[in-house]
Amino acid sequence: MIPLSAYERSLQEFLKPIASLLADASVSEIMINHANEIYAERKGQLTRCSACFPSNEALTRALRNIAQYLGRSFDDEHPILEGHLPDGSRIEALLPPIAAAGPAVAIRRFSRNKLTLPRLIEVGALSFEAARFLGRAVADKKNIIIAGGTGSGKTSLLNALSGLIAPTERVIVLEDARELQLQGEHVLQLGVRPKDSAGRGEVTMRDLFKATLRLRPDRIVIGEIRGGESLDLIQAMTSGHGGCLSTVHASHPCDALARLETMALMSDVRLPLHALRSQIASAIDLVVQITRHGDGRRGITHICKVEPCTEGGDYKLHVLFELGQSGALTAAAAQQGNLAL
Repeated sequence: MIPLSAYERSLQEFLKPIASLLADASVSEIMINHANEIYAERKGQLTRCSACFPSNEALTRALRNIAQYLGRSFDDEHPILEGHLPDGSRIEALLPPIAAAGPAVAIRRFSRNKLTLPRLIEVGALSFEAARFLGRAVADKKNIIIAGGTGSGKTSLLNALSGLIAPTERVIVLEDARELQLQGEHVLQLGVRPKDSAGRGEVTMRDLFKATLRLRPDRIVIGEIRGGESLDLIQAMTSGHGGCLSTVHASHPCDALARLETMALMSDVRLPLHALRSQIASAIDLVVQITRHGDGRRGITHICKVEPCTEGGDYKLHVLFELGQSGALTAAAAQQGNLAL
């Protein structure tokens, strides 16, 4: 067992009121609205917990201790804290008066059990035929974007697809913070670095991406596209870097392409809109939409092939699989028996 550092022991003490939740493997998220109101998510369902902190002041002290561990400032001048706890859980916290009732916290926890496509089939998130199709797409080095909302399972699906990458391939992973647990044998994980207290030393996702292209990647995986790195990824895909995988926040496959377009426009490179859309359509092979349903279940609702843009410059998607009224993900009627990549 790795001995705990002084900071980690201190964190355990400060977070003692929610220690049982942090130790519960079935808890996927802990939400603290203020010292006396704490919720936990299990299997997609929220329940209020009996746990509580002695006071908002005690909760604030715990959060400032976490900030110290992370090397961040968390005070009136810097009222938003984001980072990761020693166990890898992601934390986001806000101080009053931004959070009116008291310090607000969300702790997203990540399963240590590696998710696989057979497991996704078992829980009903994916059909066997769709899993086989995605397996073939990964093997053929198609560029795949996984789209979905917060908590829909994008990262879990990306982890599962990574298990299909050949062990002989060198995979380079770029993340804002380490959340992916890629299952390949030759994986190099890189992470951004924020500015220090003097505003120096920042390493952005775009900086990492430029370095990655010189590190001889067979595959490039970006945990989540959030900004101008969208254009870098698109241009890499269209210049011979196949088999790229990433996720994006979007509620529909069409929205995913529009989001990529918007984020590409955030870069310092100015392209005519028709040229940018043409590049996006050429770069992305498949968009996989995953959704969190009202009952907490998560599952794939669409697998779409991206076709060349229309003459009018609009995106064109060919639905290969979609979730039907029966609740099953099946091949679209026009593609039955002929799922061409």
